[in-house]
Amino acid sequence: MTLSMRKLPNLAREAWLNDPKLQAVLSVLNAAGQTRVAGGAVRNALMGIAINDIDLATSILPHDVMQLCKQAGFAVHPTGIDHGTVTIVNRGKSFEVTTLRRDIETDGRHAVVSFTRDFAEDAARRDFTMNALYCNSKGEVLDFTNGYADILNHRVRFVGKPSERIQEDYLRILRFFRFHAAYGKGAADALGLAACKRHKAGLKGISAERIRQELFKLLVAKCATDTLKLMQTSGVLKVLLQVVENWRVVKRLPPDAVLRIYVVAKKPAELKEVLRLSNEQAARIDALIKAPKLSPKLSGLERRQLLFKLGLQTWQDACAMAHAQSTAALKDARWAALKRLADTWPIPVLPISGKDLLATGIAAGPGMGKLLEQAQDFWLAQDFKPSREELLAHIESVME
Repeated sequence: MTLSMRKLPNLAREAWLNDPKLQAVLSVLNAAGQTRVAGGAVRNALMGIAINDIDLATSILPHDVMQLCKQAGFAVHPTGIDHGTVTIVNRGKSFEVTTLRRDIETDGRHAVVSFTRDFAEDAARRDFTMNALYCNSKGEVLDFTNGYADILNHRVRFVGKPSERIQEDYLRILRFFRFHAAYGKGAADALGLAACKRHKAGLKGISAERIRQELFKLLVAKCATDTLKLMQTSGVLKVLLQVVENWRVVKRLPPDAVLRIYVVAKKPAELKEVLRLSNEQAARIDALIKAPKLSPKLSGLERRQLLFKLGLQTWQDACAMAHAQSTAALKDARWAALKRLADTWPIPVLPISGKDLLATGIAAGPGMGKLLEQAQDFWLAQDFKPSREELLAHIESVME
């Protein structure tokens, strides 16, 4: 059902829509065809949520979009031209412009598309009704799928038949849960949930990178914990990884995907391979596995020593993890003071290095490394106070 224009809000007063950079692109493209803002920007505007990216849908063919925008002086990048997408840059602001499409063939991962001039056809191939909204340069909203009603009800609902949308791209199962975690309220849409359960095995054919991207977005959403529970009870989560149901800890952690996946995973050491984590993400997981359990009971010297040894990122991660696993209130002053150390105490640098030892005639090699370790241990035990000269004197004394 299409809502009439009179029943829909008008976005004409939105600052992002009145941005001269966007309006200039719309003006150029609308001179040759119909072009509207599509998807997330319209959804977020109607929900009162901050807008980051602005995507455009147009009736103009991709190569014509490129030619028109080049003639207008915009930078043009054919980022996804095989699927009709061109990135236009106007004075540093990027807009993805995609020609209206309909799916011809899908295999659960990729789609073969043909171009159309019909916005209703384009809306029919989108995943959720709240993502199938458009607005023109004057802020008039088009809604072919009753998406605005679903926005008002905070209901994530597939466009058309859920099973058909899912079988076009099985990643939409994760997107269903992710959008529910971010925008939904109350129970998940029953038809959508049932279809996700029925087709969950299709996720096995999706690349680990795509899985990770969606899962990590879900993990930081406002209703992540309840949605993860729903994924577990529906059998979807176990398709992705073996899970430990530490829901209380997940809820108490800050919205950090790495911390939350560490808690959820039964075998966190295997996450790098299972989800194709980046080197940085994998390093954080590995450091958490090895880190000691922190506590406000640590003395001031013990805190400083551990912060030095762990480094800033691991200290912050270990603090957040230990606090979440504890029985202390989230606003507990003792835990707040422990975490605050990283902000108030700059991590010092050991005043000596191998160059200093070479200058004293000590040969490079394992023996030098051992002497530096002994010097560092002495420095830490003395609360980081010994100077370069005192450390060299200490090394001289242990060599006698």
